[in-house]
Amino acid sequence: MTAKPKAWLSWSSGKDSAWSLHVMRQRGDFEITALLTTINRTHNRVAMHAVRESLLDAQAAAAGLPLVKVPIPSPCPNEIYERAMSEAMAQARAEGVTQMIFGDLFLEDIRKYREENLAKCGIAPVFPLWGRDTRILAQEMLAGGLRAVLTCIDPKKLDASFVGRAFDEKLLADLPASVDPCGENGEFHTFACAGPMFASPISVEAGEIVERDGFVFADLLPRSAA
Repeated sequence: MTAKPKAWLSWSSGKDSAWSLHVMRQRGDFEITALLTTINRTHNRVAMHAVRESLLDAQAAAAGLPLVKVPIPSPCPNEIYERAMSEAMAQARAEGVTQMIFGDLFLEDIRKYREENLAKCGIAPVFPLWGRDTRILAQEMLAGGLRAVLTCIDPKKLDASFVGRAFDEKLLADLPASVDPCGENGEFHTFACAGPMFASPISVEAGEIVERDGFVFADLLPRSAA
């Protein structure tokens, strides 16, 4: 029996990467051997989503996969980011990884950027959710048992009152027509806390709400410690 190609999955801690893990496990095309995440080394949080590293670790444990952490500064110049990712891809290649899975949905410039940079590393990108109707996809996620919390809002695109809310049917109904149901245009970011990709849920609740660098964040805490 031929061994499956090995893949890492780009893990933001949000719903799209979590659902990509579920979809790819169902397909069974690759052996997913690790999750890859960039970490803000100043604050020990997931870059952009601002999720605590301890909650990220809880996700990886629930997903049953090791976590490869790429520390980056904040702010992070592009050349530093690319150098850090190039080192991570060298590690992936050394471990026999030939594919990198992403949860991107429709932003062509981001896809092109990933394809061009991975081509230099000899790793092929995989986009299992690409081109899906995001309203249908959001409903599919909820019907499939995925649960998530909005951790970051761009108040230029969505009212700050949405931060800390559950990603659920009511949220989808309340979103303005200008906002993508999956937040693909950067309107919001999420933390996936339950679903078929996890062996058990990660119990969280929203703590302090803060505004920083033009974004509004909900500091998620483990429920037992909140």
